[in-house]
Amino acid sequence: MFTALLVIIYVSFISLGLPDSLLGSAWPAIQKSLEAPLPFAGVISMIVSCGTVISSLMSTRVIRRFGTGRVTLVSVAMTAFALLGFSFAPQVGWLCLLAVPLGLGAGSVDAGLNNFVALHYQAKHMSWLHCFWGIGATAGPIVMAFWIDRNNNWHAGYRTIGLLQVALVAVLLFSLPLWKKVSSPQEEAGEEAVVALPLRQVFRLPKAKGALLGFFCYTAVEVTANLWTSSYAVKGFGVSEDTAAGWSSLFFLGITIGRLLSGFVAIKLSSPTLIRVGQGIGLCGILLLFLPLPQWRIPLGLCLIGGGCAPIFPAMLHQTPQVFGKKFSQAMMGVQMACSYVGGMVIPPLFGFLADFFDVRILPAYLLLFLALMFLGTESILRGSRQSGKQ
Repeated sequence: MFTALLVIIYVSFISLGLPDSLLGSAWPAIQKSLEAPLPFAGVISMIVSCGTVISSLMSTRVIRRFGTGRVTLVSVAMTAFALLGFSFAPQVGWLCLLAVPLGLGAGSVDAGLNNFVALHYQAKHMSWLHCFWGIGATAGPIVMAFWIDRNNNWHAGYRTIGLLQVALVAVLLFSLPLWKKVSSPQEEAGEEAVVALPLRQVFRLPKAKGALLGFFCYTAVEVTANLWTSSYAVKGFGVSEDTAAGWSSLFFLGITIGRLLSGFVAIKLSSPTLIRVGQGIGLCGILLLFLPLPQWRIPLGLCLIGGGCAPIFPAMLHQTPQVFGKKFSQAMMGVQMACSYVGGMVIPPLFGFLADFFDVRILPAYLLLFLALMFLGTESILRGSRQSGKQ
């Protein structure tokens, strides 16, 4: 029963990753087809991000009332509806409208499934769960490229991903009894009920501020590195655009392979150790960018930064019930995910303004700053916490 449900959760995370990288890969074709302004991709992305923040903050109350299984079903249905709507959109305004259910659905799935896995499964499964997200994020542009290569048919790309989401909705519908069977023994054992906390009370929980700082800065590092390293290579060191684009894929490759491997390492190491090891590997990647070495240091550094990021996020998520208790874990999970999304939404664009004012070669220093802040946040909750064995 637990194995069957875990497979369904893994597949759900592939579906969560599929839309995340679609807009960027499809935007040149969409812009040409719908005669949209170039910056409008950022507007659509911001709407999606706002939706994920809102749904993450609401996830505790919604899941408490309807359960993780039902919320996941409805959320994936919302993303399926939005993606199919994208495929039929006649103008860019429709894309903005459909970005609302796309963001709301993604945030609920993310917060709900992360907490469910943290409560019911071992740390290795959290790493593998986010490895499956990487598979989806990598596969989305491949599907889109296949259709764009055929008469610029980005509509069919979105339709294909949307239909895959519809198939997942059917699977989730038939799997609803499994969620109840997994949850019922927990309830019969008299475990603490999930508590929905107002945002101000979440911030008052011991160690909450450090945890939220850690999540904010983690996503700031991840998204900034992914978004700006190509520009760093091209504008800072004269690397060709096609070469830099190829190098940028190494970041997601590092994350995906790193999370696959960290799932095995999590069998032996605790979550705090995984977080520290990941931060150390990421630090090595950033410091490599500072060194006066040939251009190969850029793809190698990017791969190390991605590999360093790999274990940090899943380990921070998995230790949430241990740090804050099962009673408050869903409330914390929702706010943690919201802070994560805000970090990815605010900090990377800020670097763009700073790079334009100063120089794009400040990227390593910028990444180092937020890695240091992340370390301060995570250490504030790891030190003084009782770590008995693996978490």
